[in-house]
This record gives sequence, structure tokens and C-alpha cells, in this order.
Amino acid sequence: MISVVIGSGFGGIAAALRLKAKGHKVILVEKHPDLGGRARVFKRNGFTYDGGPTVITAPHLINELFELFKKNPKDYIELTSLKVWYQFIFEDNSKFNYSGDETEMKKQIGEISKEDIEGYEKLVNFTKKIFDKGFTELADVPFDKPFVMMKQLPALLKLKSYMSVYSLVSSYIKNEKLRRMLSMHPLLVGGNPFTTTSIYGLILYLEKKWGIHYSMGGTGNIISGLEKLMKEVGIEVIKGHEVIKLISNKNKVTGIQLDNQTNIDATNVICNADPPAVYDKLLNGNKNNSLLFKWKKNRMEYSMGLFVYYFGTKKIYKEVEHHTIKFGNKYKEHLDDIFEKKKLNNDISYYLHRPSATDKTMAPEGHDCFYVLVPVPNNQSNIDWSIEGEKMKDLVIDKMEKDLLPNLRENIVDDFYLTPDYFEKDLNTKYGSGFSIQPKFSQSAYFRFHNQSEIYEGLYFVGAGTHPGAGVPGVLSSAKVLDKIL
Repeated sequence: MISVVIGSGFGGIAAALRLKAKGHKVILVEKHPDLGGRARVFKRNGFTYDGGPTVITAPHLINELFELFKKNPKDYIELTSLKVWYQFIFEDNSKFNYSGDETEMKKQIGEISKEDIEGYEKLVNFTKKIFDKGFTELADVPFDKPFVMMKQLPALLKLKSYMSVYSLVSSYIKNEKLRRMLSMHPLLVGGNPFTTTSIYGLILYLEKKWGIHYSMGGTGNIISGLEKLMKEVGIEVIKGHEVIKLISNKNKVTGIQLDNQTNIDATNVICNADPPAVYDKLLNGNKNNSLLFKWKKNRMEYSMGLFVYYFGTKKIYKEVEHHTIKFGNKYKEHLDDIFEKKKLNNDISYYLHRPSATDKTMAPEGHDCFYVLVPVPNNQSNIDWSIEGEKMKDLVIDKMEKDLLPNLRENIVDDFYLTPDYFEKDLNTKYGSGFSIQPKFSQSAYFRFHNQSEIYEGLYFVGAGTHPGAGVPGVLSSAKVLDKIL
């Protein structure tokens, strides 16, 4: 049994290891010279910048991959739990330290709105119910048959899955600041809190159950640890070569072709690549598509794009937390601009990551290391990032200088940025979306791209665009779904 895995994000690596543990001969192919996909690492001038995911939740899903081969995860990676999970900074510059300390959480909620303490407790209890169903029970269940979805509908309706995350939170919480803070989780997986199904409210409880962790040396060190494990267990890894074609015979995929014209035969091909890119580019426009599949593919709505600015400073900003989320003045209007109107807006919200708050190895001595992530429209917007990139960088520096990092501009010693163009060209995501398709109810579970291709035998998917969805726990769980299918 030869299984070829295309792409080495968390989903691809997890799939490769799970198939190897079942006795498959596994070949993993990565177009870049380094592994990680969205979780690649950029090293420059003594600074280490994690390319993508920085919030590590559900660490057991990572540890399981080592335990499959009776290895101790601690011999490969070091995860440390954070005390303050996020510092939220509101439009009036008031701050909220969000953590797993429930006494402290309720104290801070009471300082903003006493009447919302009880609502917060009820909200947490309700998200536990969603978590028990949506994550514990369904995250690794294959949703490839309509009856599997039909069977779950009554429970999903009981859990108010027809509501958005923002509506669900608002049904318990009256204060607008607290509503924003407690409904922001869909943005971590590419969704608009005003349209994302309330099932994703489970992230709120998932964080509470296992905490928020940081990988010492950066998230890239988890990738390095998993790469070491893959070598030890005999997975063949091909780097620096792109798959340009899936070889098929009628509706069965039988192998891959690389950019150096090498063909590799395979019993199964598992794509950690974005499903629409696979169907559009690697299968010659899918002559085998049914009308129903074409309709499904064409109606998909994609997540927002990301502008990510990486920078190192010669000044240490001690008072800045590891994770900071700064809200702009407008919330719904700003998200409408990004998701619906597909236009840029100067009233940005942003997420600032400062790994050197926890891990001094990420920057040279006496320096600080950051990245700031700004949700922007995806490339359906036709924004010309060769012009708008520099403008956005200046805007972001101005905002951070005013809000958080005084005299920032004069202290920057290293910097670069990525736009939706990077996601489209380098990571092959449709429209340069940061997280593949949006997590709406009409694009969840059975309605996502299936883990086992709907139209080709021998073709499978893991990663953000398939069930259960984006985010590190989601893509690692997609490899567990694969475990049940293959």
C-alpha cells in the first residue's frame, strides 16, 4: 500500500504519520525547501519568525502523533502553557487579560458589566455542550454520506447551530465590549463571527479545557520534531519539488507527477493542499465532475485574506503580552468590508504576536520579535498588493505606535510582510484565502470538501478546506478522520 501525501502542513504530516503507523509505505512531497506549509519558519538576521499558527490548543493531538510510535513527545518538543492567553485592548484603550483563571475572568467582567457575570457562566456552560458534541464526538467522524449529517441535525439544531457565534454570545452577554471579546474565536479559523455557525463557539470551551500553549523555539519547532520523527520511522520526504499533476485512469487517481517530470505511482493520494486548487489545477479541470459537485464547488465562500507583517526591534517592549488582540472602533462594519464588500478599511483590528515575551531565543540579545496579523479581503477583491502592501505596512506601524509600541518606527531593525498574494501563489489557496473556505453552517461537516473525494477513487483530503476545518486542532483532527476512512 503506497500512500503519497502532498503538502507538509500539520494536516499532511499528521496524515503521513498515521498512515505509516498502519503499515503503509508513505512518501510526503513538499514544494518548498522546508516543511510546515502555513507553519513554515522564516529566519532572518538572528530573528526567528513563525510563519503561521502561533496559538497552540489541544496539545494532546500533537502528542498522539509521537505516541503512535511509542515515543515520548518531550524528547522532541517542549510546550509551555501561557498564564495570560490574550490581552484584549478595546477601542477606548482599556485592557482585559483573558485567561483560564475563572475568578480573575469574572472579576474583570464585573468591572466592565456586573450583570454579565451570570451570562458569562451560562455561555461557558453552553459552549461545553457544543464542545462535547462538535469536538469530542464529531471532530474525527467522516461526514461523507448525507445520512451521517441527517442523523446529527436534531442535535445540531438543539445546540442552536443555525445561530452565528456573535448572536449566540449576544443572547447571554449584554455589553458590546464583552460580546466582541467572547465572539472573536471564528476569526482564528477564517470565519466572520456574524456569519460563522455557533458550533464554532466550541473553541471558547476548547481553550478552557486544555489551555493555550507555546512551543519553545516557536511553532516551527513542532514541525522540526515531527520531521525528525518521520525520518526515524521511515517516511520518505521529498522537498523542493511541486506536484504538477495527479495521474488518473478514468475516475481513479493512480499517482502524481512532479515538476521534474518524475512520476510516482500511488494506491492513495492524500492532499494537504487546498481542495479547489487540487480539483482546478491538478486534475485538468475535472472532466469527471458531476453537476452537483460543480455547483457545490462554485457556491463555496472563502475565508478572508491575511496581511502579516513580521518585524524585529532593537528595543524590548516588556509590557506587551505574548498574544494581543486590538479592536478597531468599528467591529461589524469592518468585518462586512472584509467579508462582504471586499474592500480595505483604515479602521483595522489586529492580532500581535510577541514570542520573545516567553522565549528569548526568538530574537538576538537585547531585541524583541513580533508579527502582526491583520484580516483583509481575499483576492476576490482585486486589490493590487504591490501598491497597497506598503500603505498597509505604514498604517499598521502607525496604529501600533499609537496603541502599544511607542517609537516603534525608529526601533525596527528587520522586517518584511506577506499578503494574500503569498497565500495564493506560494501556498496555492484559492483567492489567497488565509483559511480555505469559511466555517458557515452551509459549509460545515458534510457541506465541506469531503475527506474522501466525492468524484475520484484513491483521492483524499486533510487540512483546512475539509472536515472538521481550519486551526491546528481542526487540521490534526482531519488526519484522524482519514484514519477511519483508509
